[in-house]
Amino acid sequence: MNVTLIATYELGRQPFGLASPAAWLRRAGHDVTCADLSREPFDADDVACAHLVAFHLPMHTATRLAAPVIQHIRRINPEASLCAYGLYAPLNGPYLRSLGVRHILGGEFEADLAHIADGGEVDCGSEMDARFEAGAEAAAAGGVGGVGGRRRHLPRLDLITPWRGGLPPLDRYASLQSGNRRYITGYTEASRGCRHLCRHCPVVPVYGGRFRVVPPEVVVADVEAQVARGARHITFGDPDFFNGIGHAMRVVDQVAERCPGITYDVTIKVEHLIAHANRLPRLRETGCLFVTSAVESFDDAVLARLRKGHTRRDVERAVRLCRDAGLTLAPTFIAFTPWTTLETYRDLLAEIDRLDLVDQVAPIQLALRLLVTAGSGLLELDDVRRRVGGFDDRRLVHPWRHDDPAVDRLADDVATIVGRRMTADRHAVYEAIRARADGGCDAPPRRSVPNRQRVETPYLNEPWYC
Repeated sequence: MNVTLIATYELGRQPFGLASPAAWLRRAGHDVTCADLSREPFDADDVACAHLVAFHLPMHTATRLAAPVIQHIRRINPEASLCAYGLYAPLNGPYLRSLGVRHILGGEFEADLAHIADGGEVDCGSEMDARFEAGAEAAAAGGVGGVGGRRRHLPRLDLITPWRGGLPPLDRYASLQSGNRRYITGYTEASRGCRHLCRHCPVVPVYGGRFRVVPPEVVVADVEAQVARGARHITFGDPDFFNGIGHAMRVVDQVAERCPGITYDVTIKVEHLIAHANRLPRLRETGCLFVTSAVESFDDAVLARLRKGHTRRDVERAVRLCRDAGLTLAPTFIAFTPWTTLETYRDLLAEIDRLDLVDQVAPIQLALRLLVTAGSGLLELDDVRRRVGGFDDRRLVHPWRHDDPAVDRLADDVATIVGRRMTADRHAVYEAIRARADGGCDAPPRRSVPNRQRVETPYLNEPWYC
């Protein structure tokens, strides 16, 4: 069978979500074409003869970008069977089916995708679609929302080394920026899913507190293949690298042994940085440059609503632990939520300054707005159900407006500042945002001297996070 796998956007990374299923499909004897539309134009020839066209949808943005492509493919190859897989496929199952998508797969999709290519049927979408539709209807009616219900069985796959031969070269993707130098960057995953249940996280409705590890030998082989293609830095895209601490440390030890001199970055929850602080020096020794962590807010009430598992004081401790270990902590935030006030947003900016994190926060993080997707755990909260509207098929969210219009105006203005200054110095963008947020109010002055000696902060040069 001719199979075309399509990605529309994956944060500027070479898509693991194409490379991994491509290996499974090729092993099963299928002809596979990979198309990453974030890095190459749509080629009608890729899909004109395809029997199966499958879209990887790991993100909200990727799903919105996929919709017009799906419609276009339906016109040029109406006989092709369409599939959507990844975190945002089951979240948006009813909408995708309305576009003509036949197969909906969530997590651990490789075996099911190969089975579909073999001519089989996989009933993965119906139960999940029903749960999300019920949650959306209940939210719109003021009833109980959220994912609820039974969880689909999540298989344990014997994962194999991804095949990246059909993808654009690594130098076409986001790179590591360190001072004035850029380094070609690869991407892999050592685990998938997450053991935690943060209410706003898209992983939770699909994995339900479960995670699956990728065998260390597969991870190392994938890293080695990318190093052979020029990678000098690797991003581990696990939702939380420390979900399985023993597995994580085996992976970094083996990568360091087999690929000496290669650096990497990981994503780790604040609570895990604290609980496993004794492992942080080893991360640095094996080449870790920075750790991304979803701080989300400095407001303890908001953190409790999001069920993040950490507090404001925990964040300060995690920053200190990372610095003591020689690691850069790169926080991410959801700056605008239904509970954000003008005062708490100013406090967010002031705390970033106080902790000397301005260099370490991508400006887009100061503009992000909470997404309430179909099936979101946020719909468990009475005040969220009170605020949201019905599910918007165009935007793929339950839209909401803040009770205070001034907060929405601030959010719009901050988004404009960031959008117009995407390549500007982070301090300059921060100053512009803080000037807008402070307005004419009495705000504390910025520190003129950092608490620590200024060092170059490494970062990936495509920091979008939604």
